[in-house]
Amino acid sequence: MNETIKNILSHRSIRRFKDEPIGQDTVETLIQCAQAASTSSYQQVYSIIGIEEQSIKDKLAELAGNQTYVAQNGYFFVFCLDYHRHELMAQIAGKNVDDTISSKEGFMVGMIDVALAAQNVAVAAESLGLGIVYIGGIRNNLPEVSELLRCPDHVVPLFGMAVGYPDAAPGLKPRLPQTAVFHKNQYAEDEKALPILKEFELQTAEYYRERTGGTRDEGWATQMARVMSQPKRTYMKEFIESKGLDRQ
Repeated sequence: MNETIKNILSHRSIRRFKDEPIGQDTVETLIQCAQAASTSSYQQVYSIIGIEEQSIKDKLAELAGNQTYVAQNGYFFVFCLDYHRHELMAQIAGKNVDDTISSKEGFMVGMIDVALAAQNVAVAAESLGLGIVYIGGIRNNLPEVSELLRCPDHVVPLFGMAVGYPDAAPGLKPRLPQTAVFHKNQYAEDEKALPILKEFELQTAEYYRERTGGTRDEGWATQMARVMSQPKRTYMKEFIESKGLDRQ
């Protein structure tokens, strides 16, 4: 097993960082790694906003649900789906790309491009001894986040990433068994999947029991059912369409 694989398999979310900034050279290297990610048809439908002003970090932390590690880290990135740049490109080329930008496929291409770029940053950061945590909480208040970051139409902040030198060493959280997520040739039938999920429920309940000293023993299925029983951020469709995206 090489070092790259070891680093990937050692991933854990870090929510407490040392009060130590990340050097600009490192930031630029991480962005370079983001840009090396695969991108659909060379479209590169993303932008990354580096948050260096503490006042903006503080406001983002508030908008994300008062998550302290959004404000207290070595560096904070916001990953955005970005078709505004393609509008400028179309002006240069003398073409109209509005139908593609506003299509469902276009929206999916953008989200996939953003995720691929971000994961390259995560892997690269961890290879340098840094820790990371993704921040989906910025979608709690996207209109306010978008205004704070001055995002034009066709630009949507999808998530943040706090990066820094770890000041915590949390244990590895169990993942679903490979047999639950890897299907060969065809999607597995439910009678094969259910026993695997039931066993994982017991495993994760024990994980939380040990991690919390018995104060929590909620297994994965119980936890996910509780979290997903009420939909979140139901304003999202309207907001995305207001940005000129996902209309077709």
